[in-house]
Amino acid sequence: MERRKTRRVRRAAGAAVALALLFAGAATVASARGDGDGAGAGDARVPGASSADAGFARDMAVHHQQAVEMSFIVRDRTDDEDVRRLAYDIANTQANQRGMLLGWLDLWELPKVAPGGEQPMAWMADTGGHEHGGTDTGGTGHGSGGSEAGSGADGVLMAGMASRSELARLNRLDGERAEVFFLQLMTDHHKGGVAMAEACASLCSVPAEQRLARGMVEGQQSELGLMRDMLAEREAEPRP
Repeated sequence: MERRKTRRVRRAAGAAVALALLFAGAATVASARGDGDGAGAGDARVPGASSADAGFARDMAVHHQQAVEMSFIVRDRTDDEDVRRLAYDIANTQANQRGMLLGWLDLWELPKVAPGGEQPMAWMADTGGHEHGGTDTGGTGHGSGGSEAGSGADGVLMAGMASRSELARLNRLDGERAEVFFLQLMTDHHKGGVAMAEACASLCSVPAEQRLARGMVEGQQSELGLMRDMLAEREAEPRP
């Protein structure tokens, strides 16, 4: 019964994510053409290399890439239909969003690497984003904001990201143990992503990018609730 309930919740969450992607895709096309309220490559409002818009696009593209990687790992470590479907949805959604973010950087003719050795998430400073990320990563310790998150210790660059050793551990687990660890890692990852997207919704100047960020918040918060339920079904819970 509990598994059937989770499947119904998952379908609703998947529909919300798909709708968010549809609107975000339309916004991207309008932005690329210079239509509506987006910023095209020749628009006077194209953001600068150190802007929140560019910082969010660069950082979230990296953040999303790891979510895609973790999803592919767990797909091969379990036969559970629900976990594999969730992993597919996350990989598909975040790969598409990553393409939008990198596409904007191309349109704006901005580098995909932060200028002048700027630390990841530095663009969030005006919202106290480093501290916010630290409290919202699920207590991973290494995944908090500030200098620790930006140091790249064990491969951790931003809030919520898994370390290289954690990815290696996920690669070694099988079955329910892999499912639980994936759900815990992705919960941390989504919390960090939500904090970054909320910061962009407040700080970014390009309306199309703000809409994409708000869609990320809605979609990932829905998946956070789903993953909490899936952990409970396995007699586990998010990491403290």
